[in-house]
Amino acid sequence: MTETTILNWVQGDTFGIASPAHPGALKAGGPEFLTRAFRASGVLEEDNSVTQITGLEEWTLGGTGTKALLSVAYQRDGADLPRDLFVKFSRNFEDKVRDSGRYHMPPEVRLANLSRAPDFPVAVPKCLYADIHQDTLTGIIITERIAYGQDPIEPHYPKCMDHALPEPLAHYRALVSNLARLSGAHRSGRLGDAVECQFPLDIDTLILRRTQSDPALLAKRINRLAEFLLHYPHLAPAHIAEPTFLERFCAEALLAAQQQQDIWRFLYSRPEMIALCHMNANIDNAWFWRARDGSLQSGLIDWGSVGQMSVAASIWGCIGAAELETHDRHLDELLDLFIAEYAHAGGPLLDRRELTTHLELHVMMSALHMTTAPPAILREIPDPAAVADRYDPVFARNETARVQLKITLSILNMWQRRDFGRHLQSDEPWRR
Repeated sequence: MTETTILNWVQGDTFGIASPAHPGALKAGGPEFLTRAFRASGVLEEDNSVTQITGLEEWTLGGTGTKALLSVAYQRDGADLPRDLFVKFSRNFEDKVRDSGRYHMPPEVRLANLSRAPDFPVAVPKCLYADIHQDTLTGIIITERIAYGQDPIEPHYPKCMDHALPEPLAHYRALVSNLARLSGAHRSGRLGDAVECQFPLDIDTLILRRTQSDPALLAKRINRLAEFLLHYPHLAPAHIAEPTFLERFCAEALLAAQQQQDIWRFLYSRPEMIALCHMNANIDNAWFWRARDGSLQSGLIDWGSVGQMSVAASIWGCIGAAELETHDRHLDELLDLFIAEYAHAGGPLLDRRELTTHLELHVMMSALHMTTAPPAILREIPDPAAVADRYDPVFARNETARVQLKITLSILNMWQRRDFGRHLQSDEPWRR
């Protein structure tokens, strides 16, 4: 028994029916619950039913809440009734840390239900049922299961393993295009009033939540990050582990922390750059296939904390896990693609120089949060001196360490290559 109170069933706020809070409860609820849920959501007609659970296996990889692979049989099959399903719970009663991430799911539930609209602008797994009990943040989402590795769908690609990814640029072009289409559709008004009603934007609360408020603790973390890279320079490219740069980074990061309120306020000062966004479209939160014309297409999964935000945040949430070469050689190209697709979808035409400034400032703010990376890495890899480099197989086996290191290096690479320190000068254009 953990300190977390285990719930079995809760009444969802959207459909008003009791929903299971974990795989065991789902199994106990059986076909009767699934029939009731699918009829309530409208995907199952009243004269049809789920007749059997043919498979139910808890899926333990990644994320916060518990997940399961579910297979079912119907009284009457239909082309729009997938048999192989994916179940995502907001709660993880066996892991207090993961359970604390349940706050991500409420907007994901709302997006899952919104995505059932026939003209939703990007591909998503078909949602069969999604609901949550807001008071306890206990919810469930049931969607079709993406058949990774079954023609024409490509295999699933792990986060921050792009060195093994075929055609990285083509995959990021597909992802960035999707992000732009979603945000552009919102800005065009094609999603109606649903976004403003279901994903309201409270800028003051957002800024307060994202501002690092303890200067002494933040300074300690900034210095600890630099010391970690100086102690294990083989984990980073030479230009990042270089002592002079790390000394400059520490000084500039402290200046950025002093100006973070102004920077966040600026990042939410341009309405044309605020839209409904997927915040975490890394390569692992998508699936890919080739269209008949040979072009690479993608769909998006894992919509946790979806909402209105700066489009720069959405772009970085996608490309931040890419290899450094992608940032160095192709960032401007990807920004141009976003601008074109955003306008084509009905959004305003953005200025690339201004979008670049927003992106760089957002990455700068992200650096203040990633200063917690060293202890997260050391929890999984206690002796980094024993690994060969950042591509050592030990990182493939330890996702948290791999992701924390990779995102940190991406941020520092951007900081060094693009001279983020210039944004901290008093005469910078973003201050006007």
